[in-house]
Amino acid sequence: MKHFSTLFGLTAGLVLASGATVSAQSLVSGFMSGKHHGSIAVSTTAENYKQVYLVPEKVNMVPIYRQIYVTSVNLYASYGLTDKIDAIVSLPYIKSEGRADEQVVQDLGFRNSRQDFQDITGVLKFKSYSGTVGNYLVDLLGVVAVSTPFSDYKSNTGLDYIIAIGNRATKVTTLGVLHVKTASGVFATGQAGYSLRSGLVPNAFLAETKVGFAGTKLYAEALASFQKSDKSGTDILQPGFNGNFTATRVDFIRVGVNLFRPLTKGLGASVGVSSYVAGRNVGQSTGISGGLSYNF
Repeated sequence: MKHFSTLFGLTAGLVLASGATVSAQSLVSGFMSGKHHGSIAVSTTAENYKQVYLVPEKVNMVPIYRQIYVTSVNLYASYGLTDKIDAIVSLPYIKSEGRADEQVVQDLGFRNSRQDFQDITGVLKFKSYSGTVGNYLVDLLGVVAVSTPFSDYKSNTGLDYIIAIGNRATKVTTLGVLHVKTASGVFATGQAGYSLRSGLVPNAFLAETKVGFAGTKLYAEALASFQKSDKSGTDILQPGFNGNFTATRVDFIRVGVNLFRPLTKGLGASVGVSSYVAGRNVGQSTGISGGLSYNF
């Protein structure tokens, strides 16, 4: 089951949140790669939204751009430095497109599309404890992740940055992970932690829970992700908002399902679907992902 951590590089979705994309799923699973084992993966995600969770209520159309489509290609690699330490690197290329009337964007001096590499993320995952409780194997993990802009993409003040591909913040995140599994392959994983962000981007509490099955021929999981931003941020079009979308409070609850299946020795494929069911300053997005990985 050690190679099923690849799934999280394949199905890491993205959501347009207050003019900046944020990671919609952690790159961390409860499974370890194993010493000198790892994965190389490429995945693509497509999503769109028209409705936006604003304050005090949801609106039915994105201002100016009406509807937004986000497509991404994510490059991912993991490697087991030891049986208890994994290293992970991820880099997405993102295209964000609006559906604004061409005459409107020309008159305003805006653009309907932005694309580039977004933020590169490096992760170290440590297994601090492993033991049994009854018929269950219990692992406790610690995670440290650093993310920073990879390209010179823009995220300035103004309504045309509703379709920005990122918030240009450097983020340092720490997580604690509890992973419980049975001999039959059934598992449950919970993780929680805190993310420090540079600039005006509010820091945030992060949490995620997963339940699923990891077998030799199939991996399946259902998940729910949660983000709660600090109160230091602003709300779109509310008092204190000056057009800087990176400074907004971005909260969300996201649910999804992911499947991974080995195809041949070392090669596997994944599919996934996820949706944002509640939030603050975030689009009500639904996304579909697919990818291929090579495990070694």
